[in-house]
Amino acid sequence: MEKTTVVINPIAVMKRYELKYIITKEQEVFLKRRLRGHLYVDEFGKTSIASLYYDTPDYKFIRMSNEKPMFKEKLRLRSYGIADDNSPVFLELKRKAYGIVYKRRIKSTIPEIEDLLDGETEGFGDNQISRELSYFVTQNPNLVPACLIIYDRTAYYEPNGDLRLTIDNNPRFRMDELDLRVSMDGEPLLPEGYSILEVKVQGAMPLWLSGILDEGRIFKSSFSKYGEAYNRLLTGSIRR
Repeated sequence: MEKTTVVINPIAVMKRYELKYIITKEQEVFLKRRLRGHLYVDEFGKTSIASLYYDTPDYKFIRMSNEKPMFKEKLRLRSYGIADDNSPVFLELKRKAYGIVYKRRIKSTIPEIEDLLDGETEGFGDNQISRELSYFVTQNPNLVPACLIIYDRTAYYEPNGDLRLTIDNNPRFRMDELDLRVSMDGEPLLPEGYSILEVKVQGAMPLWLSGILDEGRIFKSSFSKYGEAYNRLLTGSIRR
C-alpha cells in the first residue's frame, strides 16, 4: 500500500483564478529550470492525489460544466495516497463563477462522508463550511460516485506571496472501482510525456511568470480532467 501524505492545516476556503496548460516533457524541464529563485517546491514534494467526483446518475454536473457556463460547481472527495476508513480525506465543493474559483473544503473520513451522502447531515459539523456542504448534498440527494481522477503532483509556492503553481504528472482516471481505498491505478488522460500545469493566483499573474510561459511557448488550455474522462465515456473509448 502506498504511503498517505497527510496535509496539515488545510486551507478551508479559497478564492482565486486557476489557469491550466498542457505541457510536454521538454517544456516541463524548461519551466522547472526557469522557476528557480522565484518559486519553491512545497514540503511534501511529489504527492499522489486521488479525487473522487460525485455526480447524478445522468452526469448532470459534468454535462453542465462541459457547456462552459458562467457558473458551475463540482463536489469531490480527495485523498493523498490510498485512503482507509481512518485516514484524513477532504470533501471539496468547487465553484467557478466568471473565471474565479471558489472552493469550500473540510477534513473528514470516508465513513463520515458516506453517512453524509446517505442523508445523515446532522452531526456533520456546525461551522459555515460544513453547513454549505450539507446544504449542497441535501439539494442533490441522488449524488453517486461518478469518476476517480488520479495524478502525481508537484506543488510550488511563492514565499510571502499568494502565487501557487502545480505540475500534475501521469494524470489518469477510472470509472469503475470508485473507491479511494482500492488503488491509485487508472487509464491515462493524456498521451505519454504530457502533463498538466496549473497556475493559481488571487490577482494578476506576475509579469516574470508570463514572460517564462511565453518564452517556453506554453499556452493556456481549458482542459478538465473529469471532463476528459466523461468524454471518453461518451465515445466508448474506456477499456473495460
